[in-house]
Amino acid sequence: MAEQSISDFEATDISGHPLPLADLAGKVVLIVNTASRCGFTPQFTGLEKLWQTYRDRGLVILGFPSNEFGHQDPGSNAEIASFCQLNHGVSFPMMAKVEVNGAGAHPIYRWLKAEAPGLLGSESVKWNFTKFLVGRDGHVVRRYAPQDKPEKLGADIEALL
Repeated sequence: MAEQSISDFEATDISGHPLPLADLAGKVVLIVNTASRCGFTPQFTGLEKLWQTYRDRGLVILGFPSNEFGHQDPGSNAEIASFCQLNHGVSFPMMAKVEVNGAGAHPIYRWLKAEAPGLLGSESVKWNFTKFLVGRDGHVVRRYAPQDKPEKLGADIEALL
């Protein structure tokens, strides 16, 4: 079986439209599982700043809301979209709410976790705002912990652009 890349997956945006991730071929992609009521929620502002800084050079940020950790994103996709835009000015693409762990994990998350295991080889996502950086070749370059602030990712993104 051929090695998978991000182009082999599809997601659904927060408005319910399919997004073939093959459309992102040749881009640097930062994938983040988000939550509206988390201590890390202010990272939306930093993520938006990264998006504004690097999108014209080929960065795409995809936010995947998840309600798995402390039930910190219980709202509907429409409520989440409104919250992100009104409270944090989010204009980068937000996806429909997904599961990131367990049997119901979205296929992109099953792939991301296998490609970039966490601490001590653990594949599971431990909390909201875990970040995965994917290079222009469609392969995972690095996984970041929830406490890694978006501002600290700039050098890694620059290197890939």
